[in-house]
Amino acid sequence: MALAVLLTLIAPRGEAPQERFAPGGDARERAALDAIEKIEPATIAAQVRLCEVPAPPFGERARAAVVRGMLESAGLKNVRLDREGNVVGERPGRSPQPHVVLAAHLDTVFPVGTDVTVTRRGAVLRGPGIGDNCRGLAVLIAVARALNAAGVETDGSVTFAATVGEEGLSNLRGARVLVTETLKGRIDYFVALDGSGSSITNVAVGSRRYRVAFRGPGGHSYNNFGRANPANALGRAIARISDIQVRSAPRTTFNVGRIGGGTAVNAIPEEAWMEVDLRSTDQAALEQLDRSVQQAFRQAAEAENARWKQNRAVTVTFERLGERPGGRTDERSRVVQAALAASKTVKLPARLVENSTDANVPMQLGIPAIAIGGGGTGANTHSLAETFDSTDSVRGTARALLLTIALSRR
Repeated sequence: MALAVLLTLIAPRGEAPQERFAPGGDARERAALDAIEKIEPATIAAQVRLCEVPAPPFGERARAAVVRGMLESAGLKNVRLDREGNVVGERPGRSPQPHVVLAAHLDTVFPVGTDVTVTRRGAVLRGPGIGDNCRGLAVLIAVARALNAAGVETDGSVTFAATVGEEGLSNLRGARVLVTETLKGRIDYFVALDGSGSSITNVAVGSRRYRVAFRGPGGHSYNNFGRANPANALGRAIARISDIQVRSAPRTTFNVGRIGGGTAVNAIPEEAWMEVDLRSTDQAALEQLDRSVQQAFRQAAEAENARWKQNRAVTVTFERLGERPGGRTDERSRVVQAALAASKTVKLPARLVENSTDANVPMQLGIPAIAIGGGGTGANTHSLAETFDSTDSVRGTARALLLTIALSRR
């Protein structure tokens, strides 16, 4: 595929963002764009290699070591691990500002012992995590390689980061430390490379997650029939939650994702538990849903005890397992407009979406932040049958490069 040599230029900082095209642009920047196309096979090879290094939740160390070596080979300076285990590498510009952070998460949703072998049939790669987020990591490395190969000198500096703890109950721990400690006060723009495709996330979906446990005396299902039952209370709670009315705009959702408890079919359980996920793009709506769900927990225990005329035989406790902040980056902002313009340049059909990514953290703090897909086409994300179609995937890599260059301009 012949990529356009038009470079997207963004208005200087402080001016209203606008789209402008130059018939050629800086020679080194054109060379970097050419390099992106030439190294795309190597980018896909890196994607496969990284995917075959396990990175389960809280177990990203092995993959982090490989990424660290790749970023060092790409010519970055001061490549290191921060205190949370994020891989961080620097590419100094002519001056420290504007400071752009390009990040991709290391971890997957798959537990220890998952077979992470990648198979290939034509342009389609198959393996758990091949798109989310081995594609993002591969694009991260490719951008660093292309900038270095072409000798591009940016006005501002660029930090490349491979973060831990983006998936599941990891609570965005890597992004939190990166933004609030490692690079505190230094970030002008934050771009997360997450998964495949061409979307641009400028709205962060906030979430709260709970583990809820109902407990009681238990007993024999026949001899002790009539005792308040934690499993019954759990069922009452789920029924109450399912009847909660939520707003469609801003979109607000709830889900009971896991349940468990008990010892035998003929035993009243001593404990029954569930895990609940609450989400919204609006903080006030999330707070309201949270209050309603907590009320459902308590009322379910009260109703079960009242049914059997018992006083606090069943009790309920709940623990917040994680919280992701919500946020929004205005679509008129420089970072969003730059991403849209870069998408147009490489002919990617970009659209603005809502999602939950590492960009949630900087968005909440008011840092201009987005997440973008790494190109190609993904399917069956978060499943063992996950696939990545690499047809025209170079467009995603090229967009990330152009966006990084554009944001690093004064």
